[in-house]
Amino acid sequence: MSNTLVIIPTFNEKENIEAIIKAVFSLKKQFDILIVDDSSPDGTAKIVKDLQHEFSNLFLEVRKVKTGLGAAYIHGFKWALERKYKYIIEMDADFSHNPNDLIKLYEACEKDGADFSIGSRYLNNKINVVNWDIKRLFLSYFASKYVRIITRIPIFDTTAGFVCYHRKVLEKIDLDKIKFVGYAFQIEMKFKAWKHKFKHKEVSVIFTDRKRGISKMSGSIISEAIFGVIKMKLQGIPK
Repeated sequence: MSNTLVIIPTFNEKENIEAIIKAVFSLKKQFDILIVDDSSPDGTAKIVKDLQHEFSNLFLEVRKVKTGLGAAYIHGFKWALERKYKYIIEMDADFSHNPNDLIKLYEACEKDGADFSIGSRYLNNKINVVNWDIKRLFLSYFASKYVRIITRIPIFDTTAGFVCYHRKVLEKIDLDKIKFVGYAFQIEMKFKAWKHKFKHKEVSVIFTDRKRGISKMSGSIISEAIFGVIKMKLQGIPK
């Protein structure tokens, strides 16, 4: 058993799931993987179950109801905390996050002493995104800048979904009081960790848009981020 768990939420990722699992397991550091599947009708979970015969450190949780990315990650966080993992990493299934960068995130915490590390697309305002159209890139980049202005959080990529948490961060945050389920979930987690005065480190990564499967981005997710941040700042949110 590794001391680090990679959580990969899935919904209809049959084109990517086997390749991403094998890519993570090929790294020089051992990581365990938890797939949190939202009952994908395309058979994603079946592929994972078949791979479990090959990999003893591959785990699967199938949720009956699809209630959002944030809820899937919280399910995974609780699973990880029950099993005493020291580090828990969020990662997408579609290769937008390079599996090789898992080691960067891990070492930023284990060697450099960060309590949570962020795979940043916009570190020091340098954009590292491949294959996004200009509209989506503009929206994402300025969403992160907008969050920094509103919340005063000293993080360049506030909406990043490639994050490593030391277990003490997840133990401190009341996961049952996380309010947001979409894009804003990532903002809320970082905001709460920062408010609790946990030390963070951003590491530069290149984000590459998916080549297979369908993006889960939607207008409602973006609206949640925009208006949710204002609410979060003005009203405050439980820790």
